[in-house]
Amino acid sequence: MALSKSLSIKIGKTITYIILVLGSVIFMLPFVWLLRSSFMELGQIFILPPEWIPKPFRWQNYPEALTAAPFLTYFLNTLKILIFNESGVVLTSIICAYSFARLRWPGRDLIFAILLTSLMLPYAVTLIPTFILWKMLGALNTFVPLTVPAWFGGGMFYIFLLRQFFLTIPYELDEAAYMDGASPLKVLWSIVVPLSKPAIITVAIFNFIGVWNDLLGPIIYLSDPDKYTLAIGLSVFRSMYTAQWHYLMAASVVVLAPVILIFFIGQRYFIQGIALTGLKG
Repeated sequence: MALSKSLSIKIGKTITYIILVLGSVIFMLPFVWLLRSSFMELGQIFILPPEWIPKPFRWQNYPEALTAAPFLTYFLNTLKILIFNESGVVLTSIICAYSFARLRWPGRDLIFAILLTSLMLPYAVTLIPTFILWKMLGALNTFVPLTVPAWFGGGMFYIFLLRQFFLTIPYELDEAAYMDGASPLKVLWSIVVPLSKPAIITVAIFNFIGVWNDLLGPIIYLSDPDKYTLAIGLSVFRSMYTAQWHYLMAASVVVLAPVILIFFIGQRYFIQGIALTGLKG
């Protein structure tokens, strides 16, 4: 009986692994197609039956694509926005989440619940009034609308994510620190933050991907081509070279590569941050 149960467990695991591997292959196909097309000549991309290995590898697609448009300018603009955004989101979301999770003050839970309802508002609902506000402040065609909001809490989703993680840390650690004369800020930076690295890195990864791939925000607020981000630059490049698929694929790979690299570097912390968040409410 025990042998039969053990065998059934092994068979179940084997079937699960097979399904996961097949699913991974299916989801990887678009990326593999993108990568192989970036090394091919234009006429070779849509040959039937398809060729998966370029013959020969056309390495010059990358320098030719990247010099056809000012991608270096786009990259530097994106980097500026990313640095300000990442700093603001991580810092202010940590502070706000700490206040909602570890400090006791009147109306804390009610205010948190009210703010949490803002997650149900689609971005399109606040788009027009936000645009009018920045126009009245004279901030259109600048990086201000794309960076300054990150310094006001960083976004309710990130606050919620960090708050849930902070709640999993034993409050006895805070009390012991307070008995030693520590201030709330000292407890935050010396105890809570070091123990919350997985959640903080998860927030940083989410925000990096969001800023890096953001197309709607820069399109709305930026009109000067010298201030375009990579997302806009790639969109403009696509409209310029609709038939030059090998150049478009090469440029897309370059824009996509940092996102994949960041995820693989921080995937261990990312998985920990998601798995441990919400263990206590």
